[in-house]
Amino acid sequence: MQQNINLSTIVEPLLAWYEQNKRPLPWREAPDPYHVWLSEIMLQQTRIEAVIPYYERFLQACPTVCALAEIEDDKLMKLWEGLGYYSRARNLKKAAGVMVERYGGQLPADYEALLSLPGIGAYTAGAIASIAFGLPEPAVDGNVLRVITRLCADEDDVMKQTTRSRVSDRLRMIYPSEPDRAAAMTQALMELGEQVCIPNGAPRCQSCPLGATCLARAKGLTDVIPHRAPKKSRRIQQRTVFLLLHEGKVALRRREDKGLLSGLWEFPGEECHLDEAQAADLLEEKGIRCSRIRPLADAVHIFTHVEWHMKGYAIHCREVPWESDLVFVTPQEIRRQYALPTAFRAFARALEAMEEKDAP
Repeated sequence: MQQNINLSTIVEPLLAWYEQNKRPLPWREAPDPYHVWLSEIMLQQTRIEAVIPYYERFLQACPTVCALAEIEDDKLMKLWEGLGYYSRARNLKKAAGVMVERYGGQLPADYEALLSLPGIGAYTAGAIASIAFGLPEPAVDGNVLRVITRLCADEDDVMKQTTRSRVSDRLRMIYPSEPDRAAAMTQALMELGEQVCIPNGAPRCQSCPLGATCLARAKGLTDVIPHRAPKKSRRIQQRTVFLLLHEGKVALRRREDKGLLSGLWEFPGEECHLDEAQAADLLEEKGIRCSRIRPLADAVHIFTHVEWHMKGYAIHCREVPWESDLVFVTPQEIRRQYALPTAFRAFARALEAMEEKDAP
């Protein structure tokens, strides 16, 4: 349970610290609402350093909300390739379409209207409302939860919505009403959580502008706050992945339009582990004649709730079915236009290694 603390006392020292310590990030140069929205969606589950080149490349291809609403799905997925959580990109396009239809291709300067858009939850709506429009709306993500629960020595589970809502309510009461300061407040809390009250390792309390106020520090509780209930163990899925090679090309197929990695391209395979003989027999049944089959290194990919444990084979094919769900493309075409999920990265690297080996 949280302890009593007057959070209004953190505002001035926090804003002063932020003014001296804020990092020069591209979306901070001019807080355009579209840029803020895009950066916040990209930053979910992804480090800042990894996001910057994606952000810059995305803005070149889609400089406006209208351009995003009109982009072809395959081009959108290629721009997003490697960021993961591809539903985020699909929701960006859906939301852009709504903005074109309802708001003239602009983000609405209203928290509830932002919250109604596809892919925009309470955190993202608060971030856009405060950073882009200067509204006194908090944006409570993991960084902000960590800062506030430590300040208040709050040992409640931060994964519970009641805890998140309580933190949001308390912050909303102390947010500055001036637009520039409201925007700075949101970014200052984020920055403090990323740079000082860090998620992994001991917090850098000696560098914290709020150290004298922090109850978790005073009580020696920074190693147990924020509290999270243990996660359920992930489900294990076995898979066999095929690099089907034919006349200098490799086979891809598009995943179904629902479920994990829906609508994306993948190397074909089976949802079980197959040995070489079983793999050859299966392909023979599908009308694919193999001249050579070679095992690849095993790979593991971890999603939020499931792990893929994958075996792989490079298979040189004499003959492939004329009609099938497979598309044969060159490695260069994959790099240029086909979005392969990160789950298949180990096998994409194996393909590149074979390409380099065969190069004259």
